Amino acid sequence: MPVTWTLLLVLALAVAGYFIGRSRVLSAAGGDSRRLHSRTSYYGWNVALFTAVPALFLIGIWSIAKPASGTVLAVVALIMAAVGMGFNLMRTTPDFRARNAVETFVRYLLILCSMIAIATTAGIVFSMVFETSNFFKQYSWTEFFFGSTWSPRFGGGSQLGILPLVWGTLYISFIALAVSIPIGLFAAIYMSEYASPRLRSFAKPAIEVLAGIPTIVYGLFALVTVGPMLRDYFAQPLGLGSSGSSVMTAGLVMGIMLIPFVSSLSDDIINAVPQSMRDGALGLGSTPSETVRKVVLPAALPGIVGAILLAASRAIGETMIVVLGAGAAAQMSMNPFEAMTTITVKIVSQLTGDTDFAAPETLVAFALGITLFVVTLGLNIVALYVVRKYREQYE
Repeated sequence: MPVTWTLLLVLALAVAGYFIGRSRVLSAAGGDSRRLHSRTSYYGWNVALFTAVPALFLIGIWSIAKPASGTVLAVVALIMAAVGMGFNLMRTTPDFRARNAVETFVRYLLILCSMIAIATTAGIVFSMVFETSNFFKQYSWTEFFFGSTWSPRFGGGSQLGILPLVWGTLYISFIALAVSIPIGLFAAIYMSEYASPRLRSFAKPAIEVLAGIPTIVYGLFALVTVGPMLRDYFAQPLGLGSSGSSVMTAGLVMGIMLIPFVSSLSDDIINAVPQSMRDGALGLGSTPSETVRKVVLPAALPGIVGAILLAASRAIGETMIVVLGAGAAAQMSMNPFEAMTTITVKIVSQLTGDTDFAAPETLVAFALGITLFVVTLGLNIVALYVVRKYREQYE
């Protein structure tokens, strides 16, 4: 039997259990709901939850492991649902504390969901650490962290220094933040302090539309429009390069992508500053611009710094824009019109194609991944620390 049919049968049993549980407890109470410990809906939900959730959990585990055929799954899941339904109908009496049972069940279900998320994160980190340890058994960690040449060769003789990739990642991220921070912050200040409600209702959603555009579209925009424009009007006339793929191309387009991120977070933080602080500054004779510079921004600064750090972690982890806009050359140069690459691009390139997963040229992707994970995790921790330590508490 297909899994879909098993799932539908279990849900049908749960729905039936809900109505049977309600009618059963009302019948036992003589139709007087005042004699019940809990509301009638709780008795129904108690039967439905204990009927459906264990069987659905089994179906989920079975679908991943697939230890036997679908027929065996259907039989076991339906037996489990029937047993859960029968057991809870037996204890459905007017004195049964159905509300307590349902709330306890839901609480443990929420705890289980939280543990699944934590276990998934731990599993990802463990797998990356395990494969990274295998890589460092075959390749020197000093050459990896301090090497200045990136030249993987699956035939042997690879040079897998991370420094060119770190340089490209930081260079592109710096340009992206140099574009997104002032534009996003000034847009947030204007919308929160100067714009009329009518203009704000139009401008804020228009800016946030940028956040919904897929990164592959940004990459194509960089490849087709921004790259050739920078090459024709800046790089070639200045003698700085002749390629449309460059650090500047990827950085500019990534900065455009990050504008709604910085703007939206900064706008929410600025709006959280109490209006009484603005009124007090204006009452003391400050102009609106002085109020923004000397009262609002200092009060919102910790949150804005946190938003900038989160935007930085987003920029460091970007892939598609860099692939299409910056090229794949692993080199260290100060020229922003030359092609470079980042850690994320090389993670993709080392894991694609018909590769030997035991070779250091493939395992290096996990070392790159754990390095990127540590950097972004550090940025997020610093952002949370700054926000929590310096956040003002307003009544």
